[in-house]
Amino acid sequence: MSDYEEEYVSKSFNIKVWFKLKHFFLPYMKKMFGIVVFMLLIAFFDVMMPLFQRYAVDSFITSKTTEGLGRFVAVYASVLIIQSLIVIIFVRLAIVVEMRIGFDLREAIFKHLQKLSLSYYNTTPVGYIMSRVLSDTNKIGSMIAWGLVDVFWSVTYVTGVFLAMIALNPKLAIIVITIVPVMAVVTFYFQKKLLETNRKIRKINSKMTGEFNEGITGARTTKTLVIEESNLTGFKEVTNLMESTSIKMLKLNAIYIPIIMFFSSILTAIVLSRGGYLAMNDLMLIGTLSAFLSYAIGIFEPIQQLARVFTEVISLQANIERVTELLEKEPLIKDSDSVIEKYGDNINPKKENWEKIIGEIEFKNVTFKYPDGDEEVLKNFNLHIPAGTNVAIVGETGAGKSTLVNLACRFFEPTEGEILIDGTDYRKRSQLWLHSNLGYVLQNPHLFSGTIRENIRYGRLDATDEEIEKAARLVSVDKIVENLDKGYDSEVGEGGDRLSTGEKQLISIARAILADPRIFVLDEATSSIDTNTERLIQEGIEYLLEGRTSFIIAHRLSTIKKADIILVVKDGKIIEQGTHKNLIDKKGYYYTLYTKQYEEEKTIEVLQSVL
Repeated sequence: MSDYEEEYVSKSFNIKVWFKLKHFFLPYMKKMFGIVVFMLLIAFFDVMMPLFQRYAVDSFITSKTTEGLGRFVAVYASVLIIQSLIVIIFVRLAIVVEMRIGFDLREAIFKHLQKLSLSYYNTTPVGYIMSRVLSDTNKIGSMIAWGLVDVFWSVTYVTGVFLAMIALNPKLAIIVITIVPVMAVVTFYFQKKLLETNRKIRKINSKMTGEFNEGITGARTTKTLVIEESNLTGFKEVTNLMESTSIKMLKLNAIYIPIIMFFSSILTAIVLSRGGYLAMNDLMLIGTLSAFLSYAIGIFEPIQQLARVFTEVISLQANIERVTELLEKEPLIKDSDSVIEKYGDNINPKKENWEKIIGEIEFKNVTFKYPDGDEEVLKNFNLHIPAGTNVAIVGETGAGKSTLVNLACRFFEPTEGEILIDGTDYRKRSQLWLHSNLGYVLQNPHLFSGTIRENIRYGRLDATDEEIEKAARLVSVDKIVENLDKGYDSEVGEGGDRLSTGEKQLISIARAILADPRIFVLDEATSSIDTNTERLIQEGIEYLLEGRTSFIIAHRLSTIKKADIILVVKDGKIIEQGTHKNLIDKKGYYYTLYTKQYEEEKTIEVLQSVL
């Protein structure tokens, strides 16, 4: 559990938080009302059962007769059948409510996640998002369907038991009733302590799982750095903490359970001694004593259940707050209402209104600083990029090469000024309009679980097999599939782990080619590919970039000699721009970068030829 999550857990109970999810509960109010009604009926029958027991003991056992037994069995069996049917209906309703509320919450979160800007994913751990989508929604659905209705059953049952005992014997009932509140206080105290300890165990378990996972996934690094002992020490600290916290949990149970058993025994002893005395003196029937004893023993379960549900309700507030916080998270980049009305949104686009994109881009007096920063990365920046222009962006690692591309792709928006696409401020068009015409090949390619063919088809879902294979041939993916048993239908594995980094990169480029975007971005796309593989795809990339506006964030400067314009970035600022020849002739920063890298590449070639 992160410090961020601890903030939620530590908050006090607030009923207003629950009302934030009311629109998820309202569609199922009839079913929830039915669940409550059936639970009340179940509680009523549960209270009635000891009275049937009383009647049977007094009418047949004590009287030593079977007269009327048939009618009694018929009535008793009918009641059991009715109760069973009620339980079946209740369980079906509860399952539907649990599943539907959980489904609606997950669907709403997933849809909302599609609308959030990329910056949200850059700053939010995947585990945190997954926990909201899966764990929190399940807990909310389960509590609404089962937990809260348990409260109605428990309250109804306890009230019914008290009334029944008072009706049977007021004096003995008062003795029982005076002990129950003491037991309730003890139960609530221990349930709270048990819940707090259980939270700590879950938190430690998450950390232990993380340590274990890192130990496995980082095995190669661990062995090369010889840090096995250090890792083992860290893991032992976590497991020792888990051991001590688990022992504390066991100790609490070891104290709580005997206390409850003690109160149960005391209450049973009081009922037996006082009730037995009354029965021996013919002041109470044996059947009444039997019913009283059943009530005295049975009253502990609903009280324990009430304590458990109340503590879980308080705990559930953290889950609700995390879910609502995510649902209320505003995207950093949003389309205006008028844009959404005309062009639709990410979920319901109105493609019939989309203008055809040509690819002309203009930065007009653009000033930009990141949302979490104070320094202006760009200041009154102007740049006109005609359609079909190839723009290369170079600089050292961490210089800020991606900033310009992020702005052009509208992953961020200018703090001041405008960015025009085909002469129109792109804020007057929908994000999906731009992103649908955008091809982006990342430095670290991601493949989805499935086949090579399926991964390339993500570029355009309606593409034919022939179109997929044509795109693959342009970047030599066909040479990869030649060595695979199932060819294009070979599985790539989770995240593409059955393929090399270079092979994954080639497939991601083929996917982008299939999409046929008007604006194309290569984010150091060939930096993870060996020199031989890079030569194979250069021709395909040249075909891909022809006639398209493109941005190449370059790692190897030798690959961008033919770029129409080269932007040189240092410390987040564009310090030089021009063609390769212009910048070499200037003998400035680009010249230094290029000659340094050229010398390094030549040195590597010489070493490779010697070896």
